[in-house]
Amino acid sequence: MPTPSPSRPAPLSGDGLAFLETPLNTLEWLPPLRARALERFGLLTVEDLLTHFPRRYEDRREFDRFPSDEMDHPVCLCGNVLKTASRRFQGYRFMFEATLQEVTADGQPTALSGQLTCRWYNVHFVKKMIAAGQRLVVYGRPRRRGRQLLIEHPEFEVVEPDAEASIHLRRITPVHPATEGITARMLRSWIHRLLANLPDLPSPLPEGLAGLPYAEALRAVHFPENWEALHAARRDLVLAEFFHMQLFVAAKRAELRLRPGHPHCGPGGLLEAFHAELPFPLTGAQHRAIGEIRADLAAPRPMNRLLHGDVGSGKTVVALSAMLLAVEAGYQAALMAPTQILAEQHYLNFKRWLAPLGVRIALRTGSRKEETALPLFDEQAWNAAVREGDEARRSELIKQIASDEPQILVGTHALLSEGVPMSRLGLAVIDEQHKFGVLQRAALSRGSAEADVLVMTATPIPRTLTMTLFGDLDVSTLDEAPANRGKIVTAARDASKLPDAIAFMKEHLGRGRQAYVVYPLIDASAKMEAKAAAAEFEKWERALAPHRCELLHGRIPPDEKEAIMGRFRRNETQVLVATTVIEVGIDVPNANLMLIENAERFGLAQLHQLRGRIGRGTHKSYCVLIHAADTPEGVEKMKTMEATANGFEIAEADLRLRGPGDILGTDQSGLPPLKIGDVLADTELMQLARTTALRLFAADPQLARPEHARFRKRLAEKRKLALAQVS
Repeated sequence: MPTPSPSRPAPLSGDGLAFLETPLNTLEWLPPLRARALERFGLLTVEDLLTHFPRRYEDRREFDRFPSDEMDHPVCLCGNVLKTASRRFQGYRFMFEATLQEVTADGQPTALSGQLTCRWYNVHFVKKMIAAGQRLVVYGRPRRRGRQLLIEHPEFEVVEPDAEASIHLRRITPVHPATEGITARMLRSWIHRLLANLPDLPSPLPEGLAGLPYAEALRAVHFPENWEALHAARRDLVLAEFFHMQLFVAAKRAELRLRPGHPHCGPGGLLEAFHAELPFPLTGAQHRAIGEIRADLAAPRPMNRLLHGDVGSGKTVVALSAMLLAVEAGYQAALMAPTQILAEQHYLNFKRWLAPLGVRIALRTGSRKEETALPLFDEQAWNAAVREGDEARRSELIKQIASDEPQILVGTHALLSEGVPMSRLGLAVIDEQHKFGVLQRAALSRGSAEADVLVMTATPIPRTLTMTLFGDLDVSTLDEAPANRGKIVTAARDASKLPDAIAFMKEHLGRGRQAYVVYPLIDASAKMEAKAAAAEFEKWERALAPHRCELLHGRIPPDEKEAIMGRFRRNETQVLVATTVIEVGIDVPNANLMLIENAERFGLAQLHQLRGRIGRGTHKSYCVLIHAADTPEGVEKMKTMEATANGFEIAEADLRLRGPGDILGTDQSGLPPLKIGDVLADTELMQLARTTALRLFAADPQLARPEHARFRKRLAEKRKLALAQVS
């Protein structure tokens, strides 16, 4: 029997864009209750539903055979329900089982019909949906439990003998993301009905880029006749999604470049003096980045640049070099860090480095306000000048006030508070930028609409993400490690090896070194099977005696936290038992040991950030990952950490393991999450979309041409949506 496709009647009245904008709650054939459920799911218009793409496909032209043993991948099976059973145990757990007999897509037993059990725990609604005699399509991974072969918590669909069976069976069948009250089968039926009444639609791509008409691509991506048609349709739709994203990014970039600016770059004498005082040489990557930033600071337009690199690649020195160029030009520079520990670390480093240069520095955090000694304003002289009408004296006193302000301000979000002296801000530096929202970053430069902006991150960013998350920024990359850094050896061990790790730590502590012990939690949790820093602290005090241990976590008051860090920096404390509060901002060259418990609970990027707290001196360093990794993902994480210390390689591996997810979400980028594109698998399409968007704006900066009207409208919609989501 041939595979049916959505029919193609004459287009409905009205243009295609109007059809796409039709609210779902106005469709007569869609029950109001279902329309409200779709609205809660974020699907409000016909276009929303048509771009609610399948998350996977099942080839129901020929189902997989029932397996005889467990498998390492999921399978799609069709079977009749022979019997069901349910029971309660352990007082509160509920289990429901359905035993299936293998059948064909037409419901006929196969020549060698096998049986399989499907099992669900504590999912009560399944019992109401499945009964003996029904036909089910199930998707899951078969596993052996004793002598029984079963699939636990499979995805399933009840095959109903209705007129729409051809939509759901004997074809490559789409499986759309579903929600409470809305099944994948319902979504499939509704989308099929919309596609059958689809008018001609304007292409979402510039002329010459699309391989298929837009309507045909939508039909093929939801109900492909073969895999080749699906791939062709997906290519067009991914490119369209990326193009609209890059259109948004290119528009932001064009707007930034049109803003009035002012050079904030001094001649460089202060910069040369700073570099001459450093006890280490700069890397080639640092010299290159400073040159790129210097050119931006000297340009008559605002700088918007990203500085990213691996842990320990020297971003702070580059950022301070930029700040000194702004200071030498007569402006202030501000650095905003996400935590008090990190802000204080920067402040202390800056004071030490800049003491010979006489640069005035101030610290502003939620609990601390420190600054270099400043001359007092002569109020009597001011009043006398006002009485006598001495304009020259008043002008001189105003200059003195300006010269008394801090030249460099370092702080947390407290820098955004009123009363922070930033009347001449020329450069705003945001450290660990991903910890701040879009509006916070914008607020820092409130003191000057012309201020240059440099954002930094110690998380290396794969190139594809750089094109999307930071496509409106120029990018400087630090891809070299300073020559004076010690080597880090990483070893992943299961919990049984903890005594050996403790003995190894005591040996190095006895030689005068220091160590971190890191936990995922502060206190023990009933919801998560993981050790906690506070609960384990006494164990470490006993195990590592006579070496002094201290506990550090986010709930410790700021003053006490800084006192603990001060003792650790001075080697009065040898071991910090901590949470991820040490992830950034801790720079103790003598600390060459790190032990992370429950390492499988951390993400790859976070493990790499934590590991970056050691290896900051000349000593060989050691990172021990104590884990209970019993999943393929956990094992892969441990192998990756052992195999490489390259942050860019780890960033790519982390992205592969986690998937892009909401990494393109609105909190940081102002961009909508992707519906169909994959920033890892579709790199070439992302590059094509970016090139096309930039070329479009170069030729028509206002998108004023008639053929670009649809892009102008789409851009306005995206801006409105992004503004609503970040406000």
